[in-house]
Amino acid sequence: MQHVIVGAGPAGVVAAETLRKGDRAADIVLIGDEPEPPYSRMAIPYVLEGMIEQSGTYLRKAQGHYEDLGIQYRQGRAEALAAADGTLTLEGGEAVSYDRLLIATGATPLSPPVPGLDLPGVHNCWTLADCREIAALLGDDANVVLIGAGFIGCIIMEALAKRCGTLSVVEMEDRMVSRMMDATAGGMLERWCAAKDIRVLTSARVTAIEAAKGAGGDKAVVLDSGERLDAHLVVLAVGVAPNIGFLEGSGIRTDHGVLVNEHLESSAAGVFAAGDVAQGLDFSTGEYSVHAIQPTATEHGRIAALNMLGRRAHYKGSLNMNVLATVGLVSSSFGSWEGVAGGDSGVAVDEDAFKYLRLEFEGDHLVGALGLGLTDHVGVIRGLIQNRTALAEWKEKLLENPHRVMEAYVAHSQT
Repeated sequence: MQHVIVGAGPAGVVAAETLRKGDRAADIVLIGDEPEPPYSRMAIPYVLEGMIEQSGTYLRKAQGHYEDLGIQYRQGRAEALAAADGTLTLEGGEAVSYDRLLIATGATPLSPPVPGLDLPGVHNCWTLADCREIAALLGDDANVVLIGAGFIGCIIMEALAKRCGTLSVVEMEDRMVSRMMDATAGGMLERWCAAKDIRVLTSARVTAIEAAKGAGGDKAVVLDSGERLDAHLVVLAVGVAPNIGFLEGSGIRTDHGVLVNEHLESSAAGVFAAGDVAQGLDFSTGEYSVHAIQPTATEHGRIAALNMLGRRAHYKGSLNMNVLATVGLVSSSFGSWEGVAGGDSGVAVDEDAFKYLRLEFEGDHLVGALGLGLTDHVGVIRGLIQNRTALAEWKEKLLENPHRVMEAYVAHSQT
């Protein structure tokens, strides 16, 4: 049996290891499109900050890990797929045959439609190569402009702030991290950043990046307000899109990502998808979504591999879940954090202490939560949502005081 995995992120690596554990005789090929060993993008900010070496991002630290498992790791980029023939074509024309294929190609950073992105000193922060380019431009006298205050932007914000002279952040939405925070939480986070000497401009659009001569930097980031921000370095963090372009003409059904069933199998028999490229069942809504987070990717990889082995494992759906630390302030959101039609909300807020907790209910079930400045009981909140716990009289208690989630959990774990 020839198993081919295209994509060497967390989903691909876990899948390869699961396949080897389940079948000692199979041929397993793991294909990555970067020169480094398989690594975690989530660790890049720690490299940028100087907390770890680049090798600290590697998903498996032991020398010869893949060779010892009999996993053939090679470099290449998918160019086309002929699912009917069981053939994956790589850039350069090489054809790779497979019996089972896992698409774990991840995502690619988006670029805003503005002129000047090709100027020197304008970079995404997505790969280790990007990290090296950015690190070379940082310094105590460097003015940095970060375009995007979403999840990725907020992850790298602290590393940039610690290694530059000034940091300005431009976000087109009316609040920071709009996909995981409401107006209250977003406003609190913006005030937190301002207290750390980070200027955040929300509801602002970049119209151009221009070469400039001046003491503040060699570039100017031009905003729709007419303001010009001097910059030595511009970092782009405006979102990502699943890598599905090579599937054009393959016959595999795609939407935002590769559409998969409860076995993480695509519309083509024997072809599976996992991680940031897979559009699978959403635990909360019952719809099909791409959840680009590492815990989902690793679980996808495991379940997909079991099905590639013929075990028929079911995937129950991914929970929309984000945990983020922005310049020291921790935030989290789970499930239907914006609420559901006909649902109820319980809110506790302390603006001065930068603490906020919002719980969302459907009937007597907790279906979503949003927290800021709180790290206690995050796992408990997630558990109550995923277990679909019927809270009965505890719903009213939590509406009155959301901080009693641990008491609610204990009460129901003892019944």
